[in-house]
Amino acid sequence: MKYALVTGGSRGIGKAIAIKLAKELAYPILLNYQSNDAAATATQKIIEEAGGSCTLLKCNVADAVDTHTALDTWTAANPDAIIEVIINNAGITRDGLFMWMPTTDWNDVLDTSLNGFYNITNHLLQKMLTNRYGRIINMVSISGVKGTAGQVNYSAAKGALVAATKALAQEVGKRKITVNAVAPGFIKTDMTAAIDEKEFKRMIPANRFGEAEEVADLVTFLASKKAAYITGEVININGGMYS
Repeated sequence: MKYALVTGGSRGIGKAIAIKLAKELAYPILLNYQSNDAAATATQKIIEEAGGSCTLLKCNVADAVDTHTALDTWTAANPDAIIEVIINNAGITRDGLFMWMPTTDWNDVLDTSLNGFYNITNHLLQKMLTNRYGRIINMVSISGVKGTAGQVNYSAAKGALVAATKALAQEVGKRKITVNAVAPGFIKTDMTAAIDEKEFKRMIPANRFGEAEEVADLVTFLASKKAAYITGEVININGGMYS
């Protein structure tokens, strides 16, 4: 059985990606989340009611021991399973001006986005290399490509993930494993709920915020066999705001 793992998959963009991968590519979903049991169960229900399969994997990707324990426990219970697609979507924001940024806000953001990518991908990569096929898609951000004031920590984490994407793609390409990054702009999610769309959409040529499903469409294409010759790329999806 070949699975797709989505981290931070209980809400927002991660939820949309998980649902789309199950519906359009027929992958059984391994849905990672940290704490929101109700949201994770609701996403699982949507996938299952549409005829798909979804298993919940509760762990904090920023914690290596917690992550490896959860993955190893699941693998032991599913010895024939292969995680063929990894969507590194988990991320948090702790916005504020850099000069006043506490150490915890710096570390927490980098631990989730950057170390979360390492803790998941490094642990699963050997089996993917042995299988000689895989798709690794890292969810970054416009902040990681152009930088955003008030988000030095988030921009640093996502920018580092962009560089890691390009480097890892060169290491694993010969084994038919692609590694790409998707950089959304303003997307309608809980993370942008406090932002005034009327004010900010003036900066966006498309004159609106994006939908999580639109990001999921792009990710689903990159996760498919049709995208075999696309690797090491950072694909912006931001309504023309920055390219």
